[in-house]
Amino acid sequence: MNQKDGENRQIPHLVIEAAQGWSPLELGDLWRYRELFLFLIWRDLKVRYRQTALGVVWAVLQPLGNMLILAILFGRLARLPSDGVPYPLFVFAGLLPWTFFANALGSAGGSLVGSTHLITKVYFPRMIIPAAAVLAGLVDLLISLLVMGGLMAWYGAVPGRSLALLPVLILLTTITALGVGMWLAAMQVKYRDIRYVIPFLTQFWMFATPVIYPASLVPEHLRHLYFINPMSGLIEAWRVALLGEVKGGQFDWTSLGTSAVVATVLLIHSAYTFRRMERHFADLV
Repeated sequence: MNQKDGENRQIPHLVIEAAQGWSPLELGDLWRYRELFLFLIWRDLKVRYRQTALGVVWAVLQPLGNMLILAILFGRLARLPSDGVPYPLFVFAGLLPWTFFANALGSAGGSLVGSTHLITKVYFPRMIIPAAAVLAGLVDLLISLLVMGGLMAWYGAVPGRSLALLPVLILLTTITALGVGMWLAAMQVKYRDIRYVIPFLTQFWMFATPVIYPASLVPEHLRHLYFINPMSGLIEAWRVALLGEVKGGQFDWTSLGTSAVVATVLLIHSAYTFRRMERHFADLV
């Protein structure tokens, strides 16, 4: 090969460009990189419990410890209503999806900043980083569901046919966590203050959600605003699914439908926002 041929030879390269307007999200890339996606989930699980004495037991202790504290403060002292079921069962059924959601926001929010070594060296769909952080939390959720089963057996609570909707509720909760977590991850790349905002946001959001109290305490004229929060309708539905005695095993389909619509719109908006910001990640992380 002479010098001229060498100069004319083109070196293949890949340019990452932000999506224009409402252009496709190119979700097919997520499938092509599925092996990396599964690896990142496994990595997040290992990192979470690496060098811990109790390992995955923390997945049980966190919601169980919170349940005991809340049951004493709000069940015995404040005597909040619990829709006719024992307050420990009531609050634990709310803490299951909430703990998953709150942990997902924390993990996904800092996932891009914590993966600088990957983002700056190799191309892959950046969306799979916060998605892997969220989905890794499903393992903790499934373990906590076993504890919920033990508590229900202790109190003699028997789930009804509404339990069949639980997989749908897990999916909707995951969609909500992914929508918020993906948006927070993109924002934290540009604004590092977000990592300080996330704990405050989750704490405030918890009290705006029926985790420790029933939604029936919310005044009727505020219900239409209250259920714009997608976690409100979802947690109410979780309780009905797990505890057949709550509300006679009848779902509030209006609030659940509102939560599903808001969660879906939130995920779509976050995905497009993420794609538009993606081109700058390697320069900012």
